[in-house]
Amino acid sequence: MSAKLIDGKALSEKLRAGIATRVSDLKRRGKEVTLAVVMAGNNPASEVYVRNKIKACGDLGIRSLSYRFPENVSERELSDLIGKLNADPSVDGILVQLPLPRGLDEQKLLAAIRPEKDADGFHSVNAGNLFLGRPAVPACTPAGIMELIKSTGVPIAGKHAVVVGRSNIVGKPVAVMLLGENATVTVCHSKTADLKSFTLSADILVAAIGRGRFITGDMVKPGAVVIDVGMNREDGKLCGDVDFESASRVAGYITPVPGGVGPMTITMLLNNTVGIAESG
Repeated sequence: MSAKLIDGKALSEKLRAGIATRVSDLKRRGKEVTLAVVMAGNNPASEVYVRNKIKACGDLGIRSLSYRFPENVSERELSDLIGKLNADPSVDGILVQLPLPRGLDEQKLLAAIRPEKDADGFHSVNAGNLFLGRPAVPACTPAGIMELIKSTGVPIAGKHAVVVGRSNIVGKPVAVMLLGENATVTVCHSKTADLKSFTLSADILVAAIGRGRFITGDMVKPGAVVIDVGMNREDGKLCGDVDFESASRVAGYITPVPGGVGPMTITMLLNNTVGIAESG
Protein backbone atom coordinates (compact mmCIF):
# COMPACT_ATOMS: atom_id res chain seq x y z
CA MET A 1 0.00 0.00 0.00
CA SER A 2 1.18 3.51 -0.78
CA ALA A 3 -0.45 6.32 1.17
CA LYS A 4 -2.10 9.28 -0.51
CA LEU A 5 -0.37 12.54 0.33
CA ILE A 6 -2.40 15.12 2.26
CA ASP A 7 -1.07 18.29 0.65
CA GLY A 8 -1.28 21.00 3.30
CA LYS A 9 0.10 23.63 0.96
CA ALA A 10 -2.58 23.03 -1.68
CA LEU A 11 -5.38 22.92 0.89
CA SER A 12 -4.03 26.08 2.50
CA GLU A 13 -4.06 27.93 -0.82
CA LYS A 14 -7.65 26.84 -1.44
CA LEU A 15 -8.78 28.03 1.98
CA ARG A 16 -6.87 31.30 1.68
CA ALA A 17 -8.73 32.10 -1.53
CA GLY A 18 -11.97 31.89 0.42
CA ILE A 19 -10.55 33.98 3.26
CA ALA A 20 -9.42 36.66 0.77
CA THR A 21 -12.98 36.87 -0.56
CA ARG A 22 -14.29 37.41 2.98
CA VAL A 23 -11.69 40.15 3.55
CA SER A 24 -12.82 41.87 0.35
CA ASP A 25 -16.46 41.65 1.42
CA LEU A 26 -15.61 43.31 4.73
CA LYS A 27 -13.66 46.07 2.97
CA ARG A 28 -16.68 46.81 0.76
CA ARG A 29 -18.65 47.31 3.97
CA GLY A 30 -16.00 49.70 5.27
CA LYS A 31 -14.20 47.29 7.59
CA GLU A 32 -10.43 46.73 7.33
CA VAL A 33 -9.33 43.49 9.00
CA THR A 34 -6.34 44.08 11.29
CA LEU A 35 -3.99 41.69 13.10
CA ALA A 36 -1.48 42.97 15.67
CA VAL A 37 1.63 40.82 16.17
CA VAL A 38 3.75 41.28 19.30
CA MET A 39 7.25 39.78 19.42
CA ALA A 40 10.00 40.01 22.04
CA GLY A 41 13.59 38.78 21.86
CA ASN A 42 15.69 37.45 19.00
CA ASN A 43 14.49 33.88 18.49
CA PRO A 44 15.42 32.96 14.88
CA ALA A 45 12.46 30.59 14.44
CA SER A 46 10.08 33.25 15.76
CA GLU A 47 11.54 35.75 13.30
CA VAL A 48 10.71 33.40 10.44
CA TYR A 49 7.20 32.67 11.75
CA VAL A 50 6.39 36.34 12.25
CA ARG A 51 7.73 37.25 8.81
CA ASN A 52 5.59 34.52 7.23
CA LYS A 53 2.50 35.63 9.14
CA ILE A 54 2.92 39.25 8.11
CA LYS A 55 3.47 38.27 4.47
CA ALA A 56 0.38 36.05 4.54
CA CYS A 57 -1.67 38.95 5.91
CA GLY A 58 -0.48 41.19 3.08
CA ASP A 59 -1.27 38.56 0.46
CA LEU A 60 -4.89 38.38 1.62
CA GLY A 61 -5.44 42.10 2.17
CA ILE A 62 -5.28 41.92 5.97
CA ARG A 63 -3.61 44.89 7.66
CA SER A 64 -0.85 43.83 10.02
CA LEU A 65 0.70 45.78 12.87
CA SER A 66 4.08 44.55 14.10
CA TYR A 67 5.48 45.39 17.53
CA ARG A 68 9.02 44.20 18.27
CA PHE A 69 10.80 44.42 21.60
CA PRO A 70 14.33 43.57 22.77
CA GLU A 71 15.23 40.58 24.93
CA ASN A 72 15.19 42.70 28.09
CA VAL A 73 11.67 44.07 27.62
CA SER A 74 9.68 44.26 30.84
CA GLU A 75 6.45 42.43 31.45
CA ARG A 76 4.81 45.79 32.18
CA GLU A 77 5.74 47.15 28.75
CA LEU A 78 4.16 44.19 26.99
CA SER A 79 1.13 44.25 29.26
CA ASP A 80 0.60 47.96 28.61
CA LEU A 81 0.79 47.41 24.85
CA ILE A 82 -1.70 44.55 25.00
CA GLY A 83 -4.04 46.80 26.99
CA LYS A 84 -3.84 49.48 24.29
CA LEU A 85 -4.49 46.93 21.53
CA ASN A 86 -7.44 45.53 23.48
CA ALA A 87 -8.95 49.02 23.65
CA ASP A 88 -8.29 49.85 19.98
CA PRO A 89 -11.50 49.15 17.99
CA SER A 90 -9.54 48.99 14.73
CA VAL A 91 -7.57 45.94 15.95
CA ASP A 92 -9.42 42.66 15.44
CA GLY A 93 -6.86 40.04 16.42
CA ILE A 94 -3.86 40.08 18.74
CA LEU A 95 -1.04 37.55 18.61
CA VAL A 96 1.85 37.31 21.08
CA GLN A 97 4.58 35.26 19.41
CA LEU A 98 5.89 32.45 21.61
CA PRO A 99 8.29 31.65 23.12
CA LEU A 100 8.91 34.85 25.04
CA PRO A 101 12.28 35.68 26.62
CA ARG A 102 13.10 34.03 29.92
CA GLY A 103 11.66 35.79 32.92
CA LEU A 104 8.39 36.80 31.25
CA ASP A 105 5.17 35.09 32.35
CA GLU A 106 3.72 33.78 29.08
CA GLN A 107 0.43 32.66 30.61
CA LYS A 108 -0.10 35.99 32.33
CA LEU A 109 0.51 37.91 29.11
CA LEU A 110 -1.69 35.61 27.02
CA ALA A 111 -4.42 36.01 29.63
CA ALA A 112 -4.15 39.80 29.25
CA ILE A 113 -5.50 39.55 25.69
CA ARG A 114 -9.26 39.97 25.47
CA PRO A 115 -10.61 36.47 24.60
CA GLU A 116 -12.54 37.82 21.62
CA LYS A 117 -9.29 39.25 20.17
CA ASP A 118 -7.23 36.12 20.84
CA ALA A 119 -6.25 35.24 17.25
CA ASP A 120 -4.11 32.25 18.33
CA GLY A 121 -6.90 30.67 20.39
CA PHE A 122 -4.61 30.21 23.43
CA HIS A 123 -6.64 32.16 26.01
CA SER A 124 -8.04 30.03 28.82
CA VAL A 125 -11.55 31.31 28.06
CA ASN A 126 -11.32 30.06 24.48
CA ALA A 127 -9.77 26.77 25.63
CA GLY A 128 -12.55 26.37 28.20
CA ASN A 129 -15.29 27.16 25.71
CA LEU A 130 -13.80 24.64 23.28
CA PHE A 131 -13.84 22.01 26.04
CA LEU A 132 -17.48 22.83 26.86
CA GLY A 133 -18.56 22.75 23.22
CA ARG A 134 -19.32 26.47 23.14
CA PRO A 135 -18.33 28.96 20.42
CA ALA A 136 -14.61 29.72 20.73
CA VAL A 137 -11.65 31.04 18.78
CA PRO A 138 -9.89 27.69 18.13
CA ALA A 139 -6.17 27.07 18.51
CA CYS A 140 -4.68 27.37 15.02
CA THR A 141 -2.69 24.14 14.62
CA PRO A 142 -5.48 21.85 15.92
CA ALA A 143 -8.00 23.63 13.69
CA GLY A 144 -5.68 23.09 10.74
CA ILE A 145 -5.30 19.41 11.64
CA MET A 146 -9.07 18.99 11.56
CA GLU A 147 -9.24 20.56 8.10
CA LEU A 148 -6.52 18.21 6.85
CA ILE A 149 -8.36 15.15 8.18
CA LYS A 150 -11.66 16.29 6.66
CA SER A 151 -9.97 16.90 3.30
CA THR A 152 -9.38 13.15 2.94
CA GLY A 153 -13.11 12.47 2.88
CA VAL A 154 -12.68 9.83 5.59
CA PRO A 155 -15.56 10.15 8.09
CA ILE A 156 -14.40 11.05 11.60
CA ALA A 157 -17.52 9.95 13.46
CA GLY A 158 -17.16 6.48 14.93
CA LYS A 159 -13.46 6.23 14.17
CA HIS A 160 -10.77 5.59 16.78
CA ALA A 161 -8.46 8.59 16.90
CA VAL A 162 -5.16 8.38 18.78
CA VAL A 163 -3.33 11.58 19.67
CA VAL A 164 0.30 11.12 20.70
CA GLY A 165 1.16 14.19 22.75
CA ARG A 166 -0.75 16.13 25.40
CA SER A 167 0.42 19.74 25.02
CA ASN A 168 -1.99 22.59 25.63
CA ILE A 169 -1.21 23.96 22.17
CA VAL A 170 -1.84 20.83 20.07
CA GLY A 171 -2.52 17.52 21.83
CA LYS A 172 -5.30 18.46 24.23
CA PRO A 173 -7.28 20.80 21.95
CA VAL A 174 -7.14 18.48 18.94
CA ALA A 175 -8.39 15.63 21.15
CA VAL A 176 -11.36 17.78 22.17
CA MET A 177 -12.04 18.73 18.53
CA LEU A 178 -11.99 15.07 17.50
CA LEU A 179 -14.42 14.27 20.30
CA GLY A 180 -16.61 17.07 18.98
CA GLU A 181 -16.71 15.25 15.64
CA ASN A 182 -17.80 12.03 17.43
CA ALA A 183 -14.54 10.13 17.22
CA THR A 184 -13.50 7.81 20.04
CA VAL A 185 -10.31 9.44 21.28
CA THR A 186 -7.26 8.10 23.10
CA VAL A 187 -4.52 10.50 24.23
CA CYS A 188 -1.06 8.97 24.65
CA HIS A 189 2.09 10.54 26.06
CA SER A 190 5.58 9.85 27.41
CA LYS A 191 4.23 7.75 30.29
CA THR A 192 1.97 5.57 28.13
CA ALA A 193 2.83 1.89 28.47
CA ASP A 194 2.97 -0.09 25.20
CA LEU A 195 2.35 2.90 22.94
CA LYS A 196 2.47 0.70 19.85
CA SER A 197 -0.66 -1.19 20.90
CA PHE A 198 -2.58 2.10 20.86
CA THR A 199 -1.19 3.50 17.62
CA LEU A 200 -1.86 0.23 15.82
CA SER A 201 -5.56 0.58 16.68
CA ALA A 202 -5.83 4.15 15.36
CA ASP A 203 -7.97 4.89 12.32
CA ILE A 204 -6.74 8.47 12.71
CA LEU A 205 -3.27 9.01 14.19
CA VAL A 206 -2.02 12.47 15.21
CA ALA A 207 1.66 12.59 16.16
CA ALA A 208 2.63 15.68 18.17
CA ILE A 209 5.49 14.71 20.47
CA GLY A 210 8.53 16.55 19.11
CA ARG A 211 10.68 13.45 18.56
CA GLY A 212 12.04 12.94 15.08
CA ARG A 213 10.80 9.87 13.16
CA PHE A 214 9.50 8.34 16.40
CA ILE A 215 6.35 6.80 14.86
CA THR A 216 7.49 4.08 12.47
CA GLY A 217 5.56 2.07 9.90
CA ASP A 218 5.16 -0.94 12.19
CA MET A 219 3.23 1.32 14.60
CA VAL A 220 0.64 2.37 12.00
CA LYS A 221 -2.65 0.61 11.26
CA PRO A 222 -3.02 -0.23 7.55
CA GLY A 223 -5.13 2.42 5.85
CA ALA A 224 -4.95 4.92 8.72
CA VAL A 225 -5.01 8.69 8.34
CA VAL A 226 -1.66 9.91 9.73
CA ILE A 227 -1.17 13.57 10.66
CA ASP A 228 2.43 14.49 11.47
CA VAL A 229 2.65 17.68 13.55
CA GLY A 230 6.37 17.38 14.29
CA MET A 231 8.99 19.79 13.04
CA ASN A 232 12.42 18.47 13.97
CA ARG A 233 15.87 18.99 12.51
CA GLU A 234 18.15 15.98 12.17
CA ASP A 235 21.43 16.01 10.27
CA GLY A 236 20.56 19.48 9.00
CA LYS A 237 17.25 18.33 7.49
CA LEU A 238 13.66 18.83 8.61
CA CYS A 239 11.71 15.76 9.61
CA GLY A 240 8.47 15.05 11.40
CA ASP A 241 7.55 12.87 14.36
CA VAL A 242 6.63 10.14 11.87
CA ASP A 243 9.12 8.13 9.84
CA PHE A 244 7.54 9.09 6.53
CA GLU A 245 9.27 6.44 4.41
CA SER A 246 8.05 3.45 6.40
CA ALA A 247 4.70 4.90 7.50
CA SER A 248 3.68 5.92 3.99
CA ARG A 249 3.88 2.28 2.91
CA VAL A 250 1.19 1.37 5.44
CA ALA A 251 -1.07 4.41 5.94
CA GLY A 252 -4.00 5.33 3.73
CA TYR A 253 -3.31 9.05 3.97
CA ILE A 254 -0.33 10.92 5.39
CA THR A 255 0.94 14.49 5.73
CA PRO A 256 4.49 15.36 4.67
CA VAL A 257 7.00 17.45 6.63
CA PRO A 258 7.36 20.15 5.49
CA GLY A 259 4.22 20.96 3.52
CA GLY A 260 1.59 19.32 5.72
CA VAL A 261 0.43 20.85 8.98
CA GLY A 262 2.76 23.87 8.81
CA PRO A 263 1.01 25.89 6.08
CA MET A 264 -2.36 25.23 7.71
CA THR A 265 -1.39 26.82 11.02
CA ILE A 266 -0.91 30.28 9.50
CA THR A 267 -4.02 29.85 7.35
CA MET A 268 -6.14 29.14 10.43
CA LEU A 269 -4.63 32.20 12.14
CA LEU A 270 -5.86 34.28 9.20
CA ASN A 271 -9.22 32.52 9.33
CA ASN A 272 -9.53 33.28 13.05
CA THR A 273 -8.68 36.95 12.52
CA VAL A 274 -11.26 37.36 9.77
CA GLY A 275 -13.83 35.49 11.85
CA ILE A 276 -13.23 37.91 14.74
CA ALA A 277 -13.69 40.87 12.36
CA GLU A 278 -16.92 39.40 10.99
CA SER A 279 -18.38 38.93 14.45
CA GLY A 280 -17.40 42.41 15.64
